[in-house]
Amino acid sequence: MKKLRWQILVVAVTIVIVALLLLSQQPVSVPVLPKAAPGGIYTEALIGSMGRLNPMLDWNNPADRDINRLIFSGLLTFDSHGLPQPDLAESWGTSSDGTLYNFSIRPNALWHDGQAVTTDDVIFTIELIKSSGSLFPQDIKDLWSQIEIKRFDDKTLQFVLPEPFAPFLDYVTFGVLPKHLLESIPADQLSSADFNLNPIGTGPYKFDSLMTSGGQISGVSLKVNEDYFLPRSYIDQMVFRFYPNAASAFDAYQQGEVLGISQITNDVLQQALMEPTLSVYTSRLPQMGLVFLNLNNPGVPFLQNEKIRQALLLGINRNLIVSRILQGQAIIADGPILPGSWAYYDEIPRFEYDPDAAAALLKGEGFVIPASGGEVRAKDGQPLAFTLLHPEDAVHTRIAQTIQADWALIGVKIDLQSTTYDLMVNDFLAQRNYQAALADLNTLRTPDPDPYLFWHQSEATGGQNYSQWNNRTASEFLESARTAADFESRARLYRNFQVLFAKDMPSLPLYYPVYSYGVDAQVQGVQVAPMYDVSDRLSLITKWYLVTRRSLEQTAVPTVSP
Repeated sequence: MKKLRWQILVVAVTIVIVALLLLSQQPVSVPVLPKAAPGGIYTEALIGSMGRLNPMLDWNNPADRDINRLIFSGLLTFDSHGLPQPDLAESWGTSSDGTLYNFSIRPNALWHDGQAVTTDDVIFTIELIKSSGSLFPQDIKDLWSQIEIKRFDDKTLQFVLPEPFAPFLDYVTFGVLPKHLLESIPADQLSSADFNLNPIGTGPYKFDSLMTSGGQISGVSLKVNEDYFLPRSYIDQMVFRFYPNAASAFDAYQQGEVLGISQITNDVLQQALMEPTLSVYTSRLPQMGLVFLNLNNPGVPFLQNEKIRQALLLGINRNLIVSRILQGQAIIADGPILPGSWAYYDEIPRFEYDPDAAAALLKGEGFVIPASGGEVRAKDGQPLAFTLLHPEDAVHTRIAQTIQADWALIGVKIDLQSTTYDLMVNDFLAQRNYQAALADLNTLRTPDPDPYLFWHQSEATGGQNYSQWNNRTASEFLESARTAADFESRARLYRNFQVLFAKDMPSLPLYYPVYSYGVDAQVQGVQVAPMYDVSDRLSLITKWYLVTRRSLEQTAVPTVSP
């Protein structure tokens, strides 16, 4: 019996070994994930209408800028953190004193007509920027007028700044234009040039054709640039169709006319979120809603007290403003530098909604509810009351009313005064003729986080430091960060600045608005990143794809001979 058991065991082991050997000779299926492949047509609904496909002329037309983003290239571009990245320039360098910037243009950079891109094109474009023919703001024209340009050869040039200015790289993202096609056109006639309807650029896509309907331009078709200096885009053709508003664009998506919607506004947001095939992407805009406090108005001396300012912020239910009034299309703001930026300090103090803590702060500063039964806090007979100016549109009006109700709960009385946005800026903020104002700070197309213009003490008179914050230490941090040559030093200085801002709270940050756009689920590779311009949603479009390759490889696993 014992011998038989050993024989059975030997047979069993032999069977197992044979089975394993047989299995080792079977082909093994290795699934391969879908890979992006060239091909396909992507059609997007753009809100607005086409003007001219020329980066000198698109400053006030977001629809033009979206298309130009794909046709033209700048020396540099910026990533989602606001850090500079090579574009037409393959490399650049800065002198230790921050006044010299050298750029080298890629040797393989070609115009869509096959001509090589040279430094002459860059210099020609800068001259156009400074001319009356461009629509660039005057401050940008003034900056370039102060910069000396040295041409070394066809591919290298140098910019000589009169003094160190770290945010300078913001100003070399302009779309470069072809000198060989435009040099014969006077700058003041640029707006009527045929080039604007048949542009030649250097970007990932080439102009293909215009689409018309009823005598009007209804769309633009672009085709992939096979000679692009960076890896080829996957999608072969980009088609943009124009619609007057988000509602008509969303309807076009539902009708199958487009695969994407350039902007989903609040009036169609809920419908878009319920659409099963539409992916809605949200990105932070370069903008902040805040309450400016006039720290130098003798009529409201209590606003000079940082504890009072902190109490006012604690007394605002910003979560309610974002969720109900803004329908979730914003992020609560904690400071003057945008989240996502390389300079943003994530550990600055937060002021969550806490009316009890706000009331305690006010009481600690001597403001109490009068025993006579009044509901407004007072100190030495002076009531804690002031006027809040706000834009007269529906959204800002509702936000102002919410703040009014919130502050009433902690014994602060405010009267509301509405006006147009232009009047608010020109007649009230610029003249320092206000007590408090609900407004928006817009830093569109300036990826560098430099907050100098809004908070440095030198800007308190005649500048955009509307609160007239006069903190010398904070101003020194801003001065040094503007001239420091490396990002590490600048990040440290901006961190210190943000800590001081949170302590002093010269004005009350409320929210950062977000931008929503929609792309059909069949479009893959779409990525979301913080925006420094609305057209930044297309910054990674070369990675989008519609066509995939699938394969299933079968390989026999070889046996190992003893």
